[in-house]
Amino acid sequence: MNTVFRKLQVSVAQQAFVLNQALTLCRATPSVQHPVWTSVNERQYKTMPTHGIGRWRHLLPREAPKKKKDRHQMKEILAETDKAYGTLNVKVSGYDMTLVEHYSQYIHNLCNRLGIKVAESYALPTKTTEVMLMQEQGTKMFVDAVLKTHSRVVQLSSLNATACPVFIDVLLKNQPEGVQLSVEEHTEADFHARFKGRPELEGLMAQLGN
Repeated sequence: MNTVFRKLQVSVAQQAFVLNQALTLCRATPSVQHPVWTSVNERQYKTMPTHGIGRWRHLLPREAPKKKKDRHQMKEILAETDKAYGTLNVKVSGYDMTLVEHYSQYIHNLCNRLGIKVAESYALPTKTTEVMLMQEQGTKMFVDAVLKTHSRVVQLSSLNATACPVFIDVLLKNQPEGVQLSVEEHTEADFHARFKGRPELEGLMAQLGN
């Protein structure tokens, strides 16, 4: 009995020692607080002020407002020199808009490959021509067909005089049927031809001026 009682005392003492060590360790380590989990639908940060977090434009210096460029302002016409031409207009026109558009794109790409500077590339207003036909017996005329002439202009600047014959020769060899090609010097009249006339608006502007 004494041996059994002694064994029980030893086991109880060991358990008490282990518990004391566990308590000391728990006191030494900081307690971990679990966050309070909220439901997914409740977002508390929406009601909290941001105080301009993520905004950076107010840190940049203020720039002066940019002036709007006048698109209808005429550019300076370059004068010809001993080695180069001035401002030239390569005009393409025809009744088939697809052929005219593709040929003008071909001219533009060719200029880029040959290093020829292209100042502008634009379309002119479409011109409509009515073909009238007179009856065999009578004097009345009626419209037989309506032809629409489409035009595109590729404007070149400072074309080299030595490269010009080769450039024109390549354009003529690749000119499609039904498309007219012309190369002329750019003038002020060519610039005004880009815009479609509005006589009603011009009349109202004249009345306001008077």
